[in-house]
Formats: sequence, C-alpha cells, structure tokens
Amino acid sequence: MNPQGNLLITGATGFTGIHACHHFIKRGFNVTAVARKTAYLPKNVHVEYCELTNKKEIKNLIQKIKPQYVLHLAGQNHVGQSWNDPLASLESNSLATAYLLEALRQHAPSCKSVIVGSALQFDLKQLSTLSHPYSLSKTLQVLIAQSWASLYNLDIIIAKPSNLIGPGLSNGVCSILAQRIVGMEENKADKVLEVNNLYDRRDFLDVRDAVRAYETLLIKGKPKETYEVTSGKSKSLDEVTETFKALTAVDFNIKPKSNEKLEPFVEMKPLELNGLGWEKEIPFSSSLKDILDFYRQK
Repeated sequence: MNPQGNLLITGATGFTGIHACHHFIKRGFNVTAVARKTAYLPKNVHVEYCELTNKKEIKNLIQKIKPQYVLHLAGQNHVGQSWNDPLASLESNSLATAYLLEALRQHAPSCKSVIVGSALQFDLKQLSTLSHPYSLSKTLQVLIAQSWASLYNLDIIIAKPSNLIGPGLSNGVCSILAQRIVGMEENKADKVLEVNNLYDRRDFLDVRDAVRAYETLLIKGKPKETYEVTSGKSKSLDEVTETFKALTAVDFNIKPKSNEKLEPFVEMKPLELNGLGWEKEIPFSSSLKDILDFYRQK
C-alpha cells in the first residue's frame, strides 16, 4: 500500500496532533488537520475547522475531504475535567467518534482509520475497574469503534497508547514536573518538587515514537485489531524525578504526598506492534531533556 494519500487528523492542534501533522507531512501524506481553534501547524497542512460533536459538520467534512486514512486523536483527555463535566467527556470522546465513523461509513467506506483509545480503559466484565468518567468515555469510544468495524465491515484499528511524553504543551506528569523545575531554574519557585507517590509506576513513551507507531498501523495494521502503543517497561515517579535531577543544575528536594505502597503495575507490551516492524527509538532521558528544553525556551 502506497503511504502517500489523503490523511485526516482530528485533534490536530493537541499535544499529539501537532507532532502527527509534522510527521505525516514529512512522510509525503496529504494532511488535512481538523481543529476547533488556530494553532501553529506546518504550512503544507490543510486546516478544516469543525466541531466533532456536531453531526452535520462532520458529515459535510467527510463528504468534502473523502479521506483515504483517518487518525482520530480528538477528544477530552483530562481525568479531572471528566469528574467536573462527565457529559462533555462522553460527547467529545464517545459521541464524536460515532458521528465520525458513521460519516465515514456513508461517504468514505474504504477509508482506513486508527482510533486512539487509552491505557485507562476499564474492563467491561468488571465494573469495579471503572475509576473515573474519563475511563468510561474512552472505553465507550473503543466499543463504538469496534462495533462499527464489526457491523459495517469498516477498516478500523484501535491504538491503545500509554503515557505519552515529549516536547510540547501537555497535561502529563512529566510536563508538569518539568515546568516546576524550570521555575526553580529561573528562581521563580521553591527548590521543592512535590509528587503524589514515588512508588507510582507508569509506562512512558515519547510522543514521536507513538506517532511513528500510528503510521505503522495506518499502513500495516490489521482491521478490527487492538495494538498497545507502549515502551513495554514502566518507571516509578522516583525514577522520573531522579532522571530530572540529572538533567538540571538545580539541587531540589523531593516531597512525596504519600509513601504508601501501591498495587503492582500491570505492564503493557507492544508485541503486536513490534510484529509489524515498529520499535521504540527515543530514550526516556532524551524525552525528559526535550521537555525541559521546550519549557526553558517558553
């Protein structure tokens, strides 16, 4: 399959979306970025403004573009906001996905789509694993995508990413810590770095590696399959803060809010993705350095 084609990227002005636009333009795709607001994007990217929770606007967009590929990144991705406004999360993550896939079914049925879910999806067989409305919204999003793929035989692939990190504006823990450290470097903050729990473990993957994974899935991924997009190795917040310490001249103290031992972390593995030829490339320390440099330049 020729990698060059009409690619529609939703959520194009978000953290991952901006990286995706830069990557796919360089790879020779004709990129249409779907956005609700203006942002700095490569000059060769065509921008369409669309509210994805508006069924008519999505229908008109798909009729106009008729994409060969879709990378669906748009949505509400903040756990805290999902508690404050759960319906907005359901609309942005679940309903918008249904509108998008229905428009594709009607007007671009041969399109190949990668729907980006979340590592925070819960187990439908165990409701006790549901921890917040964001998890519900992303689980329903994936269920909708799988249902449209099954019912209408659409070429839909599910990507399940871990915690994505790297340069750019992000609400992730590494970006939050980096901003605080840069504040210390500029003598705008006390030399104390507060974290919730140093035992907390997460799988971190550079967003640029994730975008390469999404390209692999668009070209080589199998319809109706789910692929874990992950480094395959978790790190504790203790390891995160110690890595940051090695990347700055500031001598700061680390203050955990809790020292309680946590449940064992369930590792994710990119085995199916590796089978398609993708491998993680960017070291964890390089990702953290790039995050620091991004906020230093801001």
